[in-house]
Amino acid sequence: MNTNVIDFDDAGLAFALAQLQQGQILCFPTDTVYGIGGSALDEVAIAQVFQAKARPAAVALPALLADLADLPKVARDIPDLAWGLAEAWWPGGLTLVLSAVAHLPKLLTGGKATIAVRVPNHGQLRNLIRQFATPIAGTSANLHGQPTPNTAQAVAEQLAGRVPLVLDGGVATGEQPSTIVDLSSEQPTILRQGVISAAQLSPWLEA
Repeated sequence: MNTNVIDFDDAGLAFALAQLQQGQILCFPTDTVYGIGGSALDEVAIAQVFQAKARPAAVALPALLADLADLPKVARDIPDLAWGLAEAWWPGGLTLVLSAVAHLPKLLTGGKATIAVRVPNHGQLRNLIRQFATPIAGTSANLHGQPTPNTAQAVAEQLAGRVPLVLDGGVATGEQPSTIVDLSSEQPTILRQGVISAAQLSPWLEA
């Protein structure tokens, strides 16, 4: 497999959209780091992501959405706290863990009843997801356990022959990953503190 790098301009978006519609995976810039992903509803595409990253199958993948209104596509029984946090911090570096809708592929959720989800603060990526009309199963564009490159060329070098396409959106400036908050039970829990601090979230979590 050849790994091609193209600019993430309008022509690149159109090409990437066609790739996604054909069940392919690709790498792309986000507001935090470069990501790798494919359709969150296509188990074959999801399996390609795991294979490209050499990621253990038990480790679930998060879903990336274009807009807050898309949340019911992947989550159910969404608590008011989730809507409040999402309205405050999306698009942005907040990942919410919620109860998953039943039709999501088991490989996406790692066989669990939950799904991690966020809306990235990257306009062109959100345009791609919006036009695809399907959430993307997206995670960091690196081999499992290795540092995440912050340029398209570095991604292409690390994942050479493992992905067909890398969208070049310049340097990914996010120095930290998203903050993960588990809202799948009655007690909210910060699973990973990233770009958004616990202090910033405390007005919602301690209300």
